[in-house]
Amino acid sequence: MNRLLSKLDLTDFSNSFYSFLARSKPLFMQGDSKIHFYFIKELMQIQGLKAPKEVENLDTQLAHLSKNGILRIYEIYSFVKIIDYFTYLKNTLQDGRLGDWMQKIEIQEEIGEICSYFDEKGELKSSIDESFSSIEYALKKIKDEASSTLRRLMSNSKLSNYLVDRQVHYINNQETILLRGGFNHVIKGSVVGRSSGGFFYIFPDSLSSLKSKESGLLDKKEELIYKYAKKISSLFAKNIKFLSFINKEFDKFDAYYARFAFAKSKDLEFVLADSSHDIKLSRFSHPVLSNPKPISVDFAKHVLMITGVNAGGKTVFLKSILSAAFLAKYLLPMKIDSTHSKIGSFKEIVAILDDPQSVKNDISTFAGRMGEFSRLFSKKRTLVGIDEIELGTDADEAASLFKVIIEKLIHKDIKIVITTHHKRLASLLSANESVQLLAAIYDEKNRKPTYEFLNGTIGKSYAFETALRYRIPAPIIKEARELYGEDKEKLNDLIQKNIDLELEMKKQSLLLEEKLQETKRAKEAFKDEKERSKKEFELSVLKMQRNFNDAIKEAKEAIKAKDSKEGHRALNRANEFKQRAKKIHIVQKNEKLALGDYVKYGNSKGVIKSIKREIATIDCFGITLRVPLNTLKKSSNPPKKPKKVLISKPNATSSVTLDLHGLRADESIEKLDKFLSDALINGYDEVLVYHGIGTGKLAYAVKTFLSTYPSLVSYADAPINMGGYGATLIKL
Repeated sequence: MNRLLSKLDLTDFSNSFYSFLARSKPLFMQGDSKIHFYFIKELMQIQGLKAPKEVENLDTQLAHLSKNGILRIYEIYSFVKIIDYFTYLKNTLQDGRLGDWMQKIEIQEEIGEICSYFDEKGELKSSIDESFSSIEYALKKIKDEASSTLRRLMSNSKLSNYLVDRQVHYINNQETILLRGGFNHVIKGSVVGRSSGGFFYIFPDSLSSLKSKESGLLDKKEELIYKYAKKISSLFAKNIKFLSFINKEFDKFDAYYARFAFAKSKDLEFVLADSSHDIKLSRFSHPVLSNPKPISVDFAKHVLMITGVNAGGKTVFLKSILSAAFLAKYLLPMKIDSTHSKIGSFKEIVAILDDPQSVKNDISTFAGRMGEFSRLFSKKRTLVGIDEIELGTDADEAASLFKVIIEKLIHKDIKIVITTHHKRLASLLSANESVQLLAAIYDEKNRKPTYEFLNGTIGKSYAFETALRYRIPAPIIKEARELYGEDKEKLNDLIQKNIDLELEMKKQSLLLEEKLQETKRAKEAFKDEKERSKKEFELSVLKMQRNFNDAIKEAKEAIKAKDSKEGHRALNRANEFKQRAKKIHIVQKNEKLALGDYVKYGNSKGVIKSIKREIATIDCFGITLRVPLNTLKKSSNPPKKPKKVLISKPNATSSVTLDLHGLRADESIEKLDKFLSDALINGYDEVLVYHGIGTGKLAYAVKTFLSTYPSLVSYADAPINMGGYGATLIKL
């Protein structure tokens, strides 16, 4: 683990995280990572939660208790700190997953009472026992008396010439005064120590009796402390299962809190590793970089081969991919756009980055690399990073060897990130569908790397340009170019033209994307305008209807007033107005509906699943309805899921019974289909259909249709008092 952290330059980052833990523990958290992730995300929403206090590892103490051993008082206090913290969490966290977790932890009253024995310094309170109180009082009196004695001594005129200062110095927990040499004939005492200036720390004999009394009292206090330690240890031994449990729960919560606090302190985000093998990073920054240029990459294939310019950021790019996978694996936060990122889970992460050459073991660079590669064939579900794959051997031979090795590793379910200057290796693997190419981009104009990468192409190494940038004389560069050869230079030019073309295509793609977004925005604006016009139209119709009703009312009033001639004229004008309103309403064309459109049917919303002739099948959150196409209206917004029922109250014209007497089979089925749809919309779970007995054809048609109806629960002949064989009782 530490070696991998060092290779990925994550040592300082991990040490920074460890400082947030209340006690040391492994990075890996046992259990379901999804559950861990949800707990941490919930913690991120809580304000002002206190951090757990530092606690030592208590595995040894638990083993000691299992053998009925007696713990020291500071060891007992370590358990007390854990129990106190969970008591605080139980009182603070009431809701959500964290609240459920805390409320399930039961702390026994006798265990909780032990916590009240201790003060903030981890010492037993004097109030728990009268003997403690009396000892503490006696010790205080002795200290006061000792201080008084020392003050009297220091005020003695004979001693004043030997006093270095008038302070009481505590040496080895003893009260002393600091004197110059030659004090022996003035004061009796023992030398406890020497100062850096050569003076003497003297413990006066006059304090010996007080010190003896103090020592006796301290012995009594230790005896009393031991008595309580024995009593508490006995109680802890009886509750060892609870202590073991809460000790593990503390480690779990500590791991959550440390991740939450660490992420908050550095403004980092979490990415939950999923079950896929894909790695999609959006604006990821490696923690080691002080002013990083965020990287984005969609690594969906088995192999990512990074080629191109020296010192162009290829190695950092490789380490960034491996680091992101490592941080996601151990649920550690990172600098990333988590919303648009995706990281798969890997059983192991292997970094082949440094030169394995060793004089001590007589291993060459290439031999060491081959040893590392050979171990990969025994691994599965592993992410491997290989920096400078061609290191240590002939380029042409290595290209053929590594092509075969990489293709074999692909079949082992291993995902590989490679950096290389091998144009031949890159060209050999470029035809493989499992290989993805990435080229480091070089700024030809300014003669420096851009630290950006281009997908789907092989990059130039720019060795000559780099050498020139670092002030290798131009004539030497020219001679080297000539020696390199005209054909190879043409190949480099071709690669450069390909890169330039890709960059231009990328630029055009961005412009097209911007235009597409503008078109989408215009389309949305048009939809909004259409909805607004539609609402205005409906309001106009309502206004006209109100005017019509007012005209009718006036006409009726005129008739009542016995001015029948004028009244009939007003009535005729109102009817003409009504006809014009109807015509206006008819002029409005029905919108063309298609599969997947969001629609309104009455007061309910749904989505079209199929259209057959003039009948549409719509889904209203699990309820499938077949309704006439002309009864639907297009909706610009997706349907919102209802809380309980699709609508709050049934339609005023709805009914729980349907009479089909006298209808043909096709007419009755069409009417039955709409009736059942309306019943579902209105929340009815039981309806009755009358079809009569007759020849039985209508009853057969009804039951045949019901057997294929998607939202049906059951159907049966109605009870005798509700129609018997001449009716069908339907449950929806």
